[in-house]
Amino acid sequence: MRAGTSQTTPSLEGARRRFERWRRRRKIGSRIPEPLWDAAVELAESCGVHRTAKTLGVDYYCLKKRLEKKSASGPRKDAATVGAGFLELPASSPVGVPECLLELEDVDGVKMRIHLKGIGAGDLTALSRSLWAVE
Repeated sequence: MRAGTSQTTPSLEGARRRFERWRRRRKIGSRIPEPLWDAAVELAESCGVHRTAKTLGVDYYCLKKRLEKKSASGPRKDAATVGAGFLELPASSPVGVPECLLELEDVDGVKMRIHLKGIGAGDLTALSRSLWAVE
């Protein structure tokens, strides 16, 4: 998007119309209803806080605060919570078998480090995929 142009998605445009309709009918000084705030927060997640606040005519910092509150209180759907389960590793570790240090990091910066002894490259590949798999 070029500077000076404003492109809105259909959902953002629909929310803008809902806000305008509410503003025409409201009593002066009344607060924005929670359903409208909820819609604004949902749009801020996908369209960005600045763009959403500007399009809907709401305070940037209030919208940002509500988005942060929702993010902090809502359940995270990442590998650590969704794909959590039990994984059994072989207990035996023959002498002379190579060892390795497996370090994984996802896009959110969550890191995992595992020190393994006596596991082959094929097993290591399958293990790393299963640890981060989200179903």
